[in-house]
Order: sequence, then C-alpha cells, then structure tokens
Amino acid sequence: MLSELERKLQRPFPPLQLNWKKGKGGSGDLAYLTARHVMNRLDQVFGLAGWQTKYEFMGDRMICNLSVLVEIGGVATWITKADGSGDTDIEGDKGGISSAFKRAAVHFGIGRYLYHKEAFDRNRTPAAWATPEGFDSMMAERELKEE
Repeated sequence: MLSELERKLQRPFPPLQLNWKKGKGGSGDLAYLTARHVMNRLDQVFGLAGWQTKYEFMGDRMICNLSVLVEIGGVATWITKADGSGDTDIEGDKGGISSAFKRAAVHFGIGRYLYHKEAFDRNRTPAAWATPEGFDSMMAERELKEE
C-alpha cells in the first residue's frame, strides 16, 4: 500500500499540463512535464522550505541532487535522490539542468507513470489510471480491498 506521501508524489498530472514531443526512431509521441510542474508538485507536497536542489558536474553531465524533508520516527530527515543529464539539443546547458532536475524527481515518483508504455494511446488519450481522477479512484478501491 502506498503511503499518503507516496500517493501525493505519484499522482498523475492533469493531461492538459503535459507537453509532447516526437520520440526518436519513430517511437511515437512522448509525454513530458516541465520543470515548473515538478517544482509546483514539490511545493504542494513539501512546502516551500521542504525541498532543495544542489547541482554538480560529473564529467560532462549535470547532476541534480534533489532533497526533500520528511519525518521519520518523529525526526525531520533530509532524503536525497540524484540523477543527471547532458546538455540538450534545444536549450544546451539550461536544458541539461532542467532534465537532471526532472530525472531526479522521478526517483521520488513524480511523473514516473509517463514512462509506462500503456499510459497513453496513439491519440495521446491517457489510460484511466494515468489521470488524477482515475488514480484517486484506483487508490480508493485498493484501500477498500485492504480493509
């Protein structure tokens, strides 16, 4: 069972907030979030002072260390997850910074569903579970079964 925190982080975004780009090699359209959407989710879940980033280079890759403040056993604890990205074709180093940030956020579950091949059909229509309402309904059903 997902904790309330995990549920808030993993909850899909409204389909109108998603952006789309062509996948490489004819893989079809790919949905993605902007860094602003990820920042808003972190603000909603942890508050303005409950998350922070630190960037560093590892070779030619930008690494984002994303830390969130959680309570574990009554003690406030910073948890950090990291991921990286090279410069992007469109925005160079700025794109690499944003990509590293978004990739680090996926480690906390934010937008992870976008990587699931059955989240959207060819017409960009989301599966029921890949919408906020469908996700909420699915979680409510699971809770009823576990009672």
